[in-house]
Amino acid sequence: MDGGRTNQPKMAKTNAAPPRPGRRARALPFLHHRTTHRFLRLLGATTTKTARRHRRTARPTHNRRVARPAEPKERAVGAAEPDGPRDPDAAADAAVVAGKYWAHRHSLFSLYDRGVRMDGEGWYSATPEAIAASQAARAAPGDLVVDAFAGCGANSIQFAARGCFVVAVEIDPRKVELAAHNARVYGVEDRIQFVVGDFFRLAPFLKADLVFLSPPWGGPSYIHAPVYTLDMLKPKDGYTTFQAAQKIAPNVIMFLPRTVDISQVEELSWLSSPALDFESEENYIHHRLKGITAYFGRTARLPSDHC
Repeated sequence: MDGGRTNQPKMAKTNAAPPRPGRRARALPFLHHRTTHRFLRLLGATTTKTARRHRRTARPTHNRRVARPAEPKERAVGAAEPDGPRDPDAAADAAVVAGKYWAHRHSLFSLYDRGVRMDGEGWYSATPEAIAASQAARAAPGDLVVDAFAGCGANSIQFAARGCFVVAVEIDPRKVELAAHNARVYGVEDRIQFVVGDFFRLAPFLKADLVFLSPPWGGPSYIHAPVYTLDMLKPKDGYTTFQAAQKIAPNVIMFLPRTVDISQVEELSWLSSPALDFESEENYIHHRLKGITAYFGRTARLPSDHC
């Protein structure tokens, strides 16, 4: 998810069994009701109702392969879906959309005009589509990917378009509804399992081939910091977040601000034994540096790979 969004956690929906005498009821993660439950084996619940451093510059272009819908749908921007009303909070987000964010809507989602939806936070936190497609290209088709901070679904959609199966974790139920809607716009909803829950609580019970991390950067104000350090990430610092991901998979992709301290990021590759292969990549949109993507494990391309 989505890079620069502020961390405003909302309580996750939970299903809890009736407590036994003398025992506390255990809250279970809530799976989005419009998706299948093929990934229940990953969760710690039994039932539920619902390195080496190499740096290069990448300039994503619009001819990159990105997700396209199975059947084009003509729908006015913001129009209601056949199965439900328009987002009731859309008016509250209108002020955020004005200006530069609106101008870049097609960079975020090329199919925006076919009904893509975002909340206010999504306008400045969603990974631009060309970058998300470039990141997803490092995964192998058929990989099981955990998108730890899924937001409005920008990265989950591109991993699914790559042919991966995705567990999209997001603590905000409203964002999950938006992400599920956007996945339908792109025709990849059958490859994504949406989970409303706290990534850090779920991480010990998850196993996958790859973890994608784009934790909140702290909102648009992060650009005022001359150097962005990993302890500025939300809701927990970058070291804690990376260690949680390592318990799930040895291969990690991390999307970070353009001013991040790259030496700190490289240190993350040393947390494993043996050290993970590491690569950092500059991501540009319209000739402007948007962020830095760090690749760990088999997702990293080493100098020999370019020969």
